[in-house]
Amino acid sequence: MKISASIKSSFQQHNINVETNGNAKSVTINSKENGFGSSVNGGELLFLSLATCFCNDLYREAAKRNMNIDSIDIIVSGEFGGEGEPAKSITYEVDVQAKESSKAQIRDLVESVDKIAEIHNTLRQGINIKLK
Repeated sequence: MKISASIKSSFQQHNINVETNGNAKSVTINSKENGFGSSVNGGELLFLSLATCFCNDLYREAAKRNMNIDSIDIIVSGEFGGEGEPAKSITYEVDVQAKESSKAQIRDLVESVDKIAEIHNTLRQGINIKLK
């Protein structure tokens, strides 16, 4: 799976595109109040990435188990230190509602997804990021 993300930013212009295997989508995030850059910071987007990955993986894995999910609530939180410091103490909470499934089935699903969530595992294992 080939994924890319791009930003074209200038005064009061903040155009964001993401693409997976040639399927391009536009994402709307406003510019900062001063007109330059993103009104959402990278840490917020990182945490949103973790929440989005886990949410989508829950639905995918539930379908494999013939489980019908009614709703999912995910909260990801953590801390960043000073400039240039990595995040620390990232935690997340998950609440899955699935009327037709037992609490044990839901817990098993959540624990299984925790082991296979791609973004989580990328951060847990680390990856080289290179400037071209």
